Amino acid sequence: MQLESVQGASDALAAQGYLADRQLAMAVHLAAVLEQPLLLEGEAGVGKTEVARALAAATGARLIRLQCHEGIDLHHAVYDWDYARQLLALRAAEGGVDEGELFSRRFLLRRPLLDAVEADPELPVVLLIDEIDRADDEFEAFLLEFLSDFAVTIPELGTIAARRRPIVLLTSNRTRELHDALKRRCLYHWIDYPSPERERQIVAARLPGVPEEIATRVVAAVARLREHGDLYKLPGVGETIVWARALLALGDEASLEETLGVALKVHEDVLRVLERGVLEGV
Repeated sequence: MQLESVQGASDALAAQGYLADRQLAMAVHLAAVLEQPLLLEGEAGVGKTEVARALAAATGARLIRLQCHEGIDLHHAVYDWDYARQLLALRAAEGGVDEGELFSRRFLLRRPLLDAVEADPELPVVLLIDEIDRADDEFEAFLLEFLSDFAVTIPELGTIAARRRPIVLLTSNRTRELHDALKRRCLYHWIDYPSPERERQIVAARLPGVPEEIATRVVAAVARLREHGDLYKLPGVGETIVWARALLALGDEASLEETLGVALKVHEDVLRVLERGVLEGV
């Protein structure tokens, strides 16, 4: 198995264009061998979600993603009933056609968590629970129980337990503090913005053949922007890669100032950077 060593985990991610440092590779390795969820925290855009995508691709696993949001509940995360089909079945029954039990699997809609629990044990699964910090306390409490047992209970069908535990990654942008109980259930790793040298390597890995001049220029520009902590939204690694692609597409017409909208997505940030001449000399 590719994840049976720290170096194996690092090589597996690198093969998918994700250059992980040793600490992250170790966290991924431990999550796999200990069968414990891994909580990844960090600023938006540092590549937390990409870890799950790269890990699934590297191991040939199916990626199941649960995108958390305010108000998420069991009907979004675990299961729901197909009420439209149940209503049709009721009408058919009134006409003498027996469509069977209304609360049977035929009318069950599987959401990501139930999908992960019922996955074929012969096929690996990576379960990504994205932006858990956007969910409320009630859902976090449910998730704590779910991660402990890897089972869900549907009153009409009973308890369904996973026959094989998926590799579970949770991400958080730290918009709110998660409860200690959930953190204790997980391994933990903080992903920071990469160093300029590592970011150049990432650009080169994701954009094979990109000229060194463009990669160096974009990475230097992004570093300048991140130094200005008063911006509403700092550019992430994804913006660095797209900015390099933009400059590569424009060729000699490329201008950092004119393409600033590739890296910054808030109008006031763009104006602030231009007025201060932040990118002069880059």
